[in-house]
Amino acid sequence: MKSNKPFIGITMGDPAGSGPELAIKAIKRLKKDVEYNAKLLLIGDFKVFKKALEIVGSDDLKLIKINHPKDFIDDVDTINIIDLNNVDIGKLVYGKPSFIGGKAAYESIIKAVEYAMGNFLHAIVTMPISKESLNMAGYNYPGHTEILADLTKTKDVRMMLIAKNLKVVHVTTHVSLKKAIELIKKDRIVKTIEITNLYLKNYFDITNPKIAIAGLNPHASESGLFGDEEEKEIIPAIKEANEKGINALGPFPSDSVFYRAYNNEFDAVIAMYHDQGHIPIKMIGFMEGVNITLGLPIIRTSPDHGTVWGKAGKGTANESATLNAIEIAIKLAKKKVKTIN
Repeated sequence: MKSNKPFIGITMGDPAGSGPELAIKAIKRLKKDVEYNAKLLLIGDFKVFKKALEIVGSDDLKLIKINHPKDFIDDVDTINIIDLNNVDIGKLVYGKPSFIGGKAAYESIIKAVEYAMGNFLHAIVTMPISKESLNMAGYNYPGHTEILADLTKTKDVRMMLIAKNLKVVHVTTHVSLKKAIELIKKDRIVKTIEITNLYLKNYFDITNPKIAIAGLNPHASESGLFGDEEEKEIIPAIKEANEKGINALGPFPSDSVFYRAYNNEFDAVIAMYHDQGHIPIKMIGFMEGVNITLGLPIIRTSPDHGTVWGKAGKGTANESATLNAIEIAIKLAKKKVKTIN
């Protein structure tokens, strides 16, 4: 099959969450856009997506099963689905974590990565999963990022969050605050800066990215008054990045650097730990933010919110972040579109 359209695979996420409904709603909106020019493939249980279609009331769309991305039918009124047939719909309870949900969500991710690694997809969009469901099914991962790193055998990956014009990349993510502080080491910070710089250049067409580095301590330690991590680890990391030709700046107090980046003074901010970076992103775009995994051999985006348990099965969850995640995946995929098998 030959096509110059970006080909995007969208995983089901936890079937008991709002993910399947959000995927359907976002695809419906995209298919009405005259500028829409991509192929979108759902990966998961056909029955779950059929139920989601009924819930959101998209009678104008038709779901079809295909066995492989090569069988894709490019039709504006059709949604193609790789049916994994792995959910007993009669036992599925919306809004609750479960073994069924964790297993099905994980299998959807595996299949999407398989297709992307085989160059049958240009990018994947992953719908929200439940860490509790994953663990109930025996998959002990803190989140998507770690799963994707494991499946693609990638050592160094980082999380980038995007909301409106703010981009934030994290040095540490799903660990305790105490552990995060222990992980704030020069080499880890340098690697985060390098990965961020390369991605901004290759996928966002920024020739010489200005990357702001947030301090760990209040006021970026105020010259050592409130901690020594800046002096011992962060400043040496910035100097090393500069020596490698990267325009890394700081460290800046975290109570102001995100505001400055939001107002276009910087192209991205490096946050030291999970909440430091997530709070500003969610303040400006709680249901709009997008997560991109940097460092993978494949393109992956995701809505930056959870399963939205409370609205699952009701069709009322806001699809803005899912729509943004798909649109960003399409944009990034255009950088690597080629003839695929």
